[in-house]
Amino acid sequence: MKKETFGIVELTAKGVVVKEVGTGNDITSLFRTDMINLALQNLEGLKFNHETNRGKRVPMSEIPAETHIPTPAPAKEMDPIFELIKNSASIKPSDLEMSDVKWKYLVRSAVRGKNIMMVGPAGCGKTQAAKALPVATGHPFFYFNLGATQDPRATLIGNTHFKDGQTIFDSSAFVKAIQTDNAVILLDELSRAHPEAWNILMTVLDEGQRYLRLDEDVNAPLIKVAPGVSFIATANIGTEYTSTRVLDRALMDRFEIIEVDILSKEQEEILLTKRYGNVLSAKQLHAVSDIASVTRKEWRSESGKLTTMISTRMTVRICELLADGFDLLEATEVAVLPFFDAAGGADSERTFVKQIIQKYAAETSIEDIFNIDEGTEAHPF
Repeated sequence: MKKETFGIVELTAKGVVVKEVGTGNDITSLFRTDMINLALQNLEGLKFNHETNRGKRVPMSEIPAETHIPTPAPAKEMDPIFELIKNSASIKPSDLEMSDVKWKYLVRSAVRGKNIMMVGPAGCGKTQAAKALPVATGHPFFYFNLGATQDPRATLIGNTHFKDGQTIFDSSAFVKAIQTDNAVILLDELSRAHPEAWNILMTVLDEGQRYLRLDEDVNAPLIKVAPGVSFIATANIGTEYTSTRVLDRALMDRFEIIEVDILSKEQEEILLTKRYGNVLSAKQLHAVSDIASVTRKEWRSESGKLTTMISTRMTVRICELLADGFDLLEATEVAVLPFFDAAGGADSERTFVKQIIQKYAAETSIEDIFNIDEGTEAHPF
């Protein structure tokens, strides 16, 4: 048996594949997805060692010379980043309900080192999409919840303290993140961040500056943002969100905007079926999707009775409870109703939503949880 197998990454109509040098056989399964994507981006080859059972990226110079001379192609087609963008649908996660064009825009922004802001109602999948991106592209990932921090300077810059008579500066995780080549940095809940965080980020996000000043002094050290770093911010923008702030226009201008769509009833049911179809019945999944859809239509209507709606985050939570033995009324009582205003008694938003739920509750039961096809594997928790 040969000791090593060499491969070259190719983009085909079926997606990204690894072809064995010399034979042209598909050896994609020998390598991790992130390794393949990085090799594609960096114009590298792949090598699999059969003795250690491990793969690695290698320079094209290590690929046997007589077998890796490519067929001449237009310059743009030889650009691996261009090819990755063009074929972005092939690396889109199967459980991510996001349009192909918006996913393509998200991938393009990351591989080109752009800043992008994902906006939309709470629970519509902004953070999920942002977290899926580095997994799909193989880029390093860093997460910062700016809505939760009470000390922006410590979170984004670091802390100074005294020890043994000396002043010591400990840089933050954010400082280390921005110095990582090709990193995807998620700035979650930017609209809830303290304005001081926005001020600190101004130079970091500016395409013409891209640096972080460690102190307000003009002579303070500057940390340059590494090549290829992409910042993705999530924001809830609208009057229904408490504790959010109106984002500074100068800060907004540093981002390209993606509006994350609220899922349609059909999309919601597809997503829930992918996650829970082997443990919940079709009747239950249809009911949950229908209930959410009704609240969303009411919320969108100018004369609607609701000021918020059942989000995808809520429908997932309902399904988790159904899978743990709750019935529909029990699951929605604890996972949904607290988010709707109870003021007004019989005319309240909460009563209105409860009446919607009750229409479907009679049609589903706890026995439906076990009404799945024989031989289906149990849901992995």
